[in-house]
Amino acid sequence: MPPLVGGDLRWTDGRRARSGQVPISVNYHFSRVCNKECIFCFHTAITSHIESIENAKKGLLLLKQAGMKKINFAGGEPFLHPKFLGAMIDFCKDALCLESISIVTNGSLVRESFLRNHGHNIDILAVSCDSFNEATNIKIGRGSGNQVAKLYEIAAWCQKYNIKFKLNTVVNKFNHLENMNKHIGALQPFRWKCFQVLIVAGENDSDDTLRNAKSLVISDDEFDQYCQRHGDQKCLVPEPNRLMAKSYLILDEYMRFLDRDGKQPSKSILEVGVKDALKAVFWDEAAFLERGGIYDWNKSSCSSDNKELEW
Repeated sequence: MPPLVGGDLRWTDGRRARSGQVPISVNYHFSRVCNKECIFCFHTAITSHIESIENAKKGLLLLKQAGMKKINFAGGEPFLHPKFLGAMIDFCKDALCLESISIVTNGSLVRESFLRNHGHNIDILAVSCDSFNEATNIKIGRGSGNQVAKLYEIAAWCQKYNIKFKLNTVVNKFNHLENMNKHIGALQPFRWKCFQVLIVAGENDSDDTLRNAKSLVISDDEFDQYCQRHGDQKCLVPEPNRLMAKSYLILDEYMRFLDRDGKQPSKSILEVGVKDALKAVFWDEAAFLERGGIYDWNKSSCSSDNKELEW
C-alpha cells in the first residue's frame, strides 16, 4: 500500500484517503466572547461557555490520537483568556508535541509578557487586519484608535520571540478598494490570508442573528480585483467563498465539530470520540488541500531577524 502524503489525506498514487477520518488541522474556537463587534463575524457570542482546562486537554489528546498535527486557537478573542490559552499552548507543544500551534487574534489584547512566557511554543501568530485606515476599521467594528500601531508592535514582538507573523484580512464592501501594498511590504508577514466575506446561516445572515453581514457582501469579481491589486505580494493567499465555506474543521466551545451546511453540530468529542463526531459533519478535504491547508506551518524556518519595523 502506498504511503500517505499531504498530511495523511492523499495516497502517493493519487487516491483519496477516507473522508473525514484524519483531522490534521483543527480550529478550536474555545470561546465565543470577544471585545470587538465586527459586523461580518461568523462565530458570534451566543454563549459564554468555556471548557475546563482539564476537559480541554482531554479533547486535545483525543484529537492528537486521531491524527491532528496542527491546532489553531481562535474565538471570539482568545487573549481574553490568557491563563487558559497559555495552558493549552504549552500542553499542545510540550505534552502532545504537535507540529504547529497557531493563534488568531484581533491583536488588541496581545501582551509582550505573554509572548515572552509562551512564545517558544507558538509557531504562528495571526492578527486580523482589515484596513490600515482607522475610520474603516471603526466602520467594520474592529477599530480601537491604535489598530495600525499595535499591529507593527506585534510584528516586532514576533521577530523578537521567533514566531511566524501572519495577517488575516476579510475583504468586504468597506475595504475592497483599498491598496494595502505599502503596509504589507513593510510588515512582511510570512502568510497573508485574504478571505472573501462569508455569510454563515444562523451566525451573521439576518437581523435575527447577533450580526448581519449581508450589506458587506462583495461579488467574486470585486474579490478577484482586490487580489489582483495585491498580486505582487508573495505572501498573499486568497480564499474565495467556494474554498472557505466548508474547508475548515471547526471545534466549538463545547468541543463539538460545526457543520457549515446548516446541520446541527456533532456531539462533543469528549462524549462520543473524534471518529463518530466527524461522521456527523461535512468537512471538504478537497477544498482544504486546494486552498493550501498544508504549508510550512512550524517555525523551524522562521527568521530571527530583529530589524525594527516602521510605518
